[in-house]
Order: sequence, then C-alpha cells, then structure tokens
Amino acid sequence: MLNELDHQLFLFLNGLHVGWLDHVMTFISSTAGWIPFYAVLVFLVFYKYKWKGLWVILGVAVLITCSDQIASSVFKPLVHRLRPCHDPLIQDLVYLPNGHCGGMYSFMSSHAANTFALATYIWLIMRQFYKNIGWVMFPWATVVSYSRIYMGAHFPGDVICGAVLGILLGFGIGYLVRYIVGKSDKGSSRPSSTL
Repeated sequence: MLNELDHQLFLFLNGLHVGWLDHVMTFISSTAGWIPFYAVLVFLVFYKYKWKGLWVILGVAVLITCSDQIASSVFKPLVHRLRPCHDPLIQDLVYLPNGHCGGMYSFMSSHAANTFALATYIWLIMRQFYKNIGWVMFPWATVVSYSRIYMGAHFPGDVICGAVLGILLGFGIGYLVRYIVGKSDKGSSRPSSTL
C-alpha cells in the first residue's frame, strides 16, 4: 500500500516538469554548483569561531561522511529498492531531464541525507549568531531533495527517509561539537562565545 502510494506520488511530482526548469533542477541537483554556497558557510563559521571553527568544519566532514555512507553503503545495498528509472513497473513513465538514470538502487537518498544533515548541523551551530539561518538552510535542503524526484532518481519515500536520517545525524554530531567547543572554551583563558 505505502509502496503504491509512493509510486503514485513520484509519478505526479516527476510529471510536473517544464523545459526551462530542467536546467535549473539539473544545477540544483549537482554538487559542484553549490561550492560558492559552501564557501560562504565556511567563511561564516571562521568569522564567528576563529580557530575553533576547525572543530566545526571537522564536524561537517564527519557528518557528511556518516550520512553519505549510511545512505549509500548501508541502506542501498541492504534494501535493494530500484530507482524509479530502473523500476520495470514505471520506468517507461519516468521523466529524466538529462537522460541520466544513475545507480541501480534508490533507498535512501544520499542527497536528502547529506543536505538535511548539513542544514540541521549548521542551524544548531550557527543559530546563536544568525537567528534566521534555518530559513536559509532548510528550504535549501528541501529544494535539493525535491530535485532528486524531479530528476527521476528517487521516490518521495527515499527522500523523506534520507531527510530523517540527516536530521538525526545533524543533531547528534552537532551537539557533540557543541560539547567539544564548550570544553575548549572552559580551558581557554580568553573569553569567547559558547555554542
């Protein structure tokens, strides 16, 4: 039942395509296109945390490694759910804007896991300095995640579960980094802001 609903919702969302949006969604779905955005985040981290920003960036590296590997190397080979474009039941109905289908399995979405992990982490770490940063990070993660449905790579259920994984990891590693930075603040003779 849930699988059938997921198929129907996918076909509806994937079917909402227009020519000009293909290029936009292809860009949004890419990793390289967001490098300037990531560079701004790194700048903001070091601007506020100075050398302690290294802990924050290390946390990002651990976070993305965990979210990506859990989604791609644990769940995908474990669940073996075919991508929509490989699913014989609907593959002829799937719209692929760039004609690229991707790997064989789709559950869960690494893009959704990674972007929601980063969004949650950055919001948790930076909200004391930028109270509205969540209004940037979470819509960004949502749009990137939706692009994977538009591109024909993932079912909505893949995206939702990936997002949940990312949020959980973002909170877990975010609180760990807050603890580490808080301890380094206590060990420092200079006054500094706490997370």
